[in-house]
Amino acid sequence: TDILSDNKEALSLPYFILAALVVVVDQVVKYLTRANIALGEHLDFIPGFDLTYIQNTGAAFSILSQHTWILTALSGVVSLILAVMLAKNFYPEKIARFSLALLLGGAIGNFIDRALFGFVTDMFATTFMDFPVFNVADMGVVVGGFLLCFYVILTMKDESKEESE
Repeated sequence: TDILSDNKEALSLPYFILAALVVVVDQVVKYLTRANIALGEHLDFIPGFDLTYIQNTGAAFSILSQHTWILTALSGVVSLILAVMLAKNFYPEKIARFSLALLLGGAIGNFIDRALFGFVTDMFATTFMDFPVFNVADMGVVVGGFLLCFYVILTMKDESKEESE
C-alpha cells in the first residue's frame, strides 16, 4: 500500500495545529484588546503601528457592514471547505497546505467573533499609511491567500510548460 494514502490524516495534523495556533493567538489578542483598550482608543505600539480598538461589522474595508449574518455564514462555510481540503490533502505540496492552514485559522478566528459578538475585533492600525485596522486572523487570511495564489500561479505555469513540451 501507498504510505501517503494510509497516513493522510497524520500528514494534515501539523497544519491543523498551525490553524489552531492562529486561532488561539488571534482570540487572545482580541480578548486583551477588548479588556484593556477603550473602543476607539489609540495606543502607541511599535513604530509604524498603533493599537486601536474597533468593532468591524463588515469584511475588508467594512464591505457588507450591514450584513454581518452573511459574513458569519460565509466564514463558517469557507472554514469547513478549508478544513476538508486540508484533511483530504487537496494540495500535496507543503506550501499549499501551509497556506490553507493560515487561511483556515484566519477564517475561524473571525468567524468566532462574528458568531459571538456580531462584529470582528480589530486592533492593528498602520501609522505610516492610510489602511484599515486589522487583526491576527486577517494577517492569516492575507498571508495564506497570497501564498496560495503564488502556489497556484506557479503550478499553472509549470503545467502549461509541460503541456507545450
